[in-house]
Amino acid sequence: MTHSAQLEAGAEVSEQKASASSANTLSAASLDLLKEPRTVSAHSERSGPDSLYPNLSITPGATLDVTSEQVCTPGYSKGVRNVSAAEKAEVFKEYGVTPQRGEYEVDHLISLELGGSNDISNLWPEPYEPRPGAHEKDAVENYLHKQVCDGSMSLPEAQKEISTDWYKVYQQIHSGGDN
Repeated sequence: MTHSAQLEAGAEVSEQKASASSANTLSAASLDLLKEPRTVSAHSERSGPDSLYPNLSITPGATLDVTSEQVCTPGYSKGVRNVSAAEKAEVFKEYGVTPQRGEYEVDHLISLELGGSNDISNLWPEPYEPRPGAHEKDAVENYLHKQVCDGSMSLPEAQKEISTDWYKVYQQIHSGGDN
């Protein structure tokens, strides 16, 4: 066997071991879905300025293991909302923001109504101004929740839309176009 053939064979065995190891990790991780929030990856290409979005290294987004039926049950969000004042203060600290009354809300990147988690990895200080800001993102959350609940969109798809580029959805809503 040539040296390059040996290297290729060794690489193939390493890939198979890594793949088997990854499969075992995924199986073990799936058992803990109800205990730990899941992180949702987001795209780096966005339609709006950076100021409209959280810092993804601080707030990558996280979801709970819930179904569309659960999030579409009236009162679901109110029943799971649980962000303490201390946790909100930690969010502002992580972002280096000194909050002034009425300037920010500590927002869920993936809203509770879309199965978002209360975990700090899903929270960020979202300004009300300049616009679009927190109120406009709320409108997007409501729109996507309606899409999920009427069956027009899957819950994972809505979670991806809100976490990758909520402003793009906002623009589509206001231009009359659907997702």
